[in-house]
Amino acid sequence: MNKKENQMPEVMEDFGALLDEFMEKGSLQGKVVSGKIVGFDDDVVIVDVGLKSEGRIPVSEFGVQSLSLGDMVDVYIDRYEDKDGNAVLSREKARREEAWGDLEKSLANGEHVIGTIFGRVKGGFTVDLNGATAFLPGSQIDVRPIRDITPLMGVPQPFALLKMDKVRGNIVVSRRAVLEETRAEQRTEIIKNLSEGQIVEGTVKNITDYGAFVDLGGVDGLLHVTDISWKRITNPAEVLSVGQPVKVQIIKFNQDTGRISLGMKQLENDPWVGVNELFPVGTIFKGKISNITDYGAFVELKDGVEGLIHVSEMSWTKKNVHPSKIVSLSQEVEVIVLDVDESKRRISLGMKQIQENPWKAFADTHSVGDIIEGEIKNMIEFGVFVALNDEIDGMIHTSDLSWEKPSEEAIKDYKKGMVVKAKILDIDVEKERISLGIKQLTEDPFAAASENLKKGEVVTGVVSAIEENGIEVDVNGIKGFIKRTDLAKDRSEQKTERFAIGEKVDAKITSYDSKTHKLTLSIKAREVAEEKQAMEDFGSTSSGASLGDILGAALAKAKKTTQKDETVEEKPTKKKTSKKAEAEEVAE
Repeated sequence: MNKKENQMPEVMEDFGALLDEFMEKGSLQGKVVSGKIVGFDDDVVIVDVGLKSEGRIPVSEFGVQSLSLGDMVDVYIDRYEDKDGNAVLSREKARREEAWGDLEKSLANGEHVIGTIFGRVKGGFTVDLNGATAFLPGSQIDVRPIRDITPLMGVPQPFALLKMDKVRGNIVVSRRAVLEETRAEQRTEIIKNLSEGQIVEGTVKNITDYGAFVDLGGVDGLLHVTDISWKRITNPAEVLSVGQPVKVQIIKFNQDTGRISLGMKQLENDPWVGVNELFPVGTIFKGKISNITDYGAFVELKDGVEGLIHVSEMSWTKKNVHPSKIVSLSQEVEVIVLDVDESKRRISLGMKQIQENPWKAFADTHSVGDIIEGEIKNMIEFGVFVALNDEIDGMIHTSDLSWEKPSEEAIKDYKKGMVVKAKILDIDVEKERISLGIKQLTEDPFAAASENLKKGEVVTGVVSAIEENGIEVDVNGIKGFIKRTDLAKDRSEQKTERFAIGEKVDAKITSYDSKTHKLTLSIKAREVAEEKQAMEDFGSTSSGASLGDILGAALAKAKKTTQKDETVEEKPTKKKTSKKAEAEEVAE
């Protein structure tokens, strides 16, 4: 074997060793290894990890750790060499890798980790978890909103791991979850020791429109707005503030649901006890307006005791106005007690009763039939309001404006601001109503003409107008109307064209209103009545007699009467007529 052949195994062994070394070193990149500190250069630590060159790591990455030559430290191999041929090492990344390993174990075991809040970012905060940076969402910082987080910054405290993604380098933590676990344990212990009637201390946690939530040390209770004070409170924020310590009484506690109702006013004496003696009915008091509503105003009579002045009891004359137009908040008013109900905690008050009733005052100085003069203050569809004095008005109904004109026409003669005279027709103090009339200042022109206009009477009228649905008839100056269906007994004769203006007609009165002078007539009713009378006088069709027989009898009777009359007269002249003609004459 020659010399070259003897060297081959050695070359192969060296090559294998180099390959193994290369593979071993190549597998170290991106991993944490232990290295020795071999020197210091200003603010750089020189570390040897067994590569062909040392690495240079900034001192700042070691934090407050004390360093000496020969110390062994864990570092992260980022690259084997940079442009200067030095190994690229990182103590910070090594710590991060170590932290990730510990965090993954804690997440798997459901354990809390210790971290420090050190910065703010969009939507939350950054937390240092022993070298690993985590995100703390703003909603996860506490069980309730916190305005100032400064006291929590830089303070080591426990956090719960919510999510970890090593590939993306994301870690999400929660401080709230830790607090809720703690509070749950405290809540269970606290609830065991709670009972109705117990007086406890707490802190106002949150304020709403309907009350405040009070933290009793791990469990919350509701302090309703009506249980804060015996006085009326419209907004709890008027007397309470978040973070305020309060002493409360447990007034209701549901073991099943865990709901706790609290009260503050229950710790004070009930001011409603004995209000019957303090505020007897009929007594006048002074108080301040504490609240105004659509239906009235509340008056504070003493601390915690209020009475209501209903809007109807505020003024004799101001009707249909909002109470705020009569009184204002904090205004001092004089009221009279109308009613007291201690069990329902209600006191009814009145303001107008202290003042003189203007309706009664008017009734004391005026009588029905008196004539007054006043200005028209308002006009509505059915009447006119006239000022009687500075406070009250009287009303003239449209039907009392004129004798001759219909209501809708008569009201057109009047305007707001006109001064008119009127007669007092009625005074009703209880209903606060005074009725007036203008037409009553003169005599009723239809009074004499309407004396004989009674229902059932037959009158003679003159056709004054012909309309589609009937005819208008003038009866002694009073307008009457005959409907088409009342123009004749026979339907075929119920035609308006049978009549002419100026023609006289006889009709029966079916109705007459002396106030409105509305007269309703009927020719049909007159004809039916005449036929009925003829039946009664001369026979009945029910006994077998026909209408012709009845008319024959009537003609015979009429003939005898005529003959008798002719014998009395001097030189009577007899006119021969046929039976048929006589019957027609009687019928007419």
